[in-house]
Amino acid sequence: MARFFSLAPEAAAVAIFAMTYLVVAIGRLPGFRLDRAGAALVGASLMVAVGALPLEEAPKAIDFDTIILLLGVMIVVANLRLSGFFRLVSSWVVTRARHPIVLLASIVLVSGIFSAFLVNDTVCLVLTPLVLDLVSRLRRNPVPYLLAVAMASNIGSTATITGNPQNMIIGSLSHIPYGAFAAALSPIAGIGLVLTVGLIALVYRSEFRTRQRLRGQSRPWHADWPIIIKSVAISLAMITAFFAGVPPAEAAIVAGAFLLLTRRIKSEKVYAEIDWTLLLMFAGLFIVVAGLEHSVLSPEVIGAVARLHLERISVLSGITAILSNIVSNVPAVLVLKPFIAQLQPQQQAWLTVAMASTLAGNFTLVGSVANLIVVQRARAQNVEIGFWEYFKLGAPLTVLTIGIGVLWLEFA
Repeated sequence: MARFFSLAPEAAAVAIFAMTYLVVAIGRLPGFRLDRAGAALVGASLMVAVGALPLEEAPKAIDFDTIILLLGVMIVVANLRLSGFFRLVSSWVVTRARHPIVLLASIVLVSGIFSAFLVNDTVCLVLTPLVLDLVSRLRRNPVPYLLAVAMASNIGSTATITGNPQNMIIGSLSHIPYGAFAAALSPIAGIGLVLTVGLIALVYRSEFRTRQRLRGQSRPWHADWPIIIKSVAISLAMITAFFAGVPPAEAAIVAGAFLLLTRRIKSEKVYAEIDWTLLLMFAGLFIVVAGLEHSVLSPEVIGAVARLHLERISVLSGITAILSNIVSNVPAVLVLKPFIAQLQPQQQAWLTVAMASTLAGNFTLVGSVANLIVVQRARAQNVEIGFWEYFKLGAPLTVLTIGIGVLWLEFA
């Protein structure tokens, strides 16, 4: 009987972990109104309740550097959006893109560069309605341009620690300097963006094989220039601080705090732009994974997994990509954390996970939250992007970019 009770927390931890990740993967609990954030919170609570993780250890399991970094960047993006900065960029593109392929390349470039520094999910939230409005006025097929937003945001976000939530976690866990991270992965992102333009143009040949010139005119819109100037200046200062070696969480939250000091935008408007449920999901998942690690992942288990040769970049990339498409990229990174800690060189292992988990998001429509944001916002405007419509472009793009990433990290 004593033996049974000693095993019960281990079995319970595995069951709680599996159920939590299942709900995170499919997006909801069938029959209930429980979303991903709620599932992570319930899972975290149950880990403590069954004794898989002591209550006093639960707060310590949360990586607050990641939470603070994400919150700070969200505040910065909120101010850029509310000031009209993104509409300013959109208007600039409209008046200068005179051919569909130039428009496509501009959208890929804007989405990729912004996503590298301002979190790809938030960039998709902002750019999708702007691109929809833009292509509808130009009377073009919206699908290839919307796919460009989603896929370029995933690829562009590979470049830096602040590109996406999983990179933020990796940056905090690995302590890789911001500049070193960008130097290692930005070339892969750059090549990937070029491939994105090429593949979209190839798949949608009828859209881009035309000599017809675009005649776009920007619509009148309100721009709060003092807020634009302030937001851009602080954003550039934040990015400079990242490369200067200031801890990213510190730089981001200080930038966010300075932007909250204003008489022109109510704080409530900024708070409404923040994805609080994402922050809650992160906190819950940290505790769920810590509970599994504390009660189940013994040195013997970690050693057995190590025999899969995770030290090989190709093997680790493949496992990361598959896991990312099963449970999503953020949970995949958290699952891999205890195993990466055993690998040498550890920095290369973390860069491999960052590259593969992010680029794997382009494989299917449900591969990343950025994809879902674009599709859902498009559907609200009666533009449908189906699973196979996405897959015929996303699958080859994913295979190509991850292959390039493996070769680059192996031989560069």
